Amino acid sequence: MKILVADDSRVMRQIVIRTLRQAGYDDHDIVEAEDGRDAYEKVRSEAPDLVLSDWNMPNMTGLECLQALRGAGSTVPFGFVTSEGSAEMREKAADAGALFLIAKPFTADTFTEHLDGVLA
Repeated sequence: MKILVADDSRVMRQIVIRTLRQAGYDDHDIVEAEDGRDAYEKVRSEAPDLVLSDWNMPNMTGLECLQALRGAGSTVPFGFVTSEGSAEMREKAADAGALFLIAKPFTADTFTEHLDGVLA
């Protein structure tokens, strides 16, 4: 199983990866992307089983990345890990095809709750 973690902050990517490991996903391969455009390209080249993406990133936002992936026919499971979790953002994420939106701060339990059904 392979997880793509997309965030323009290297530190935040490391926090997400550490939390994934704490949640028990330490046997999964992790691929990192620096922004939405990088994530879009890596979904095509790396074929991850799940994308965890920040919302606000330069070059291409997480939402734009998800919309581009769906427009290109990709059905990769996609979730957001972001600092904002308003009802409006959750609705936009769901409408675009995201499975979940995890708002910061998060814990290993938060990841387990959202990912167990996706990463069987």
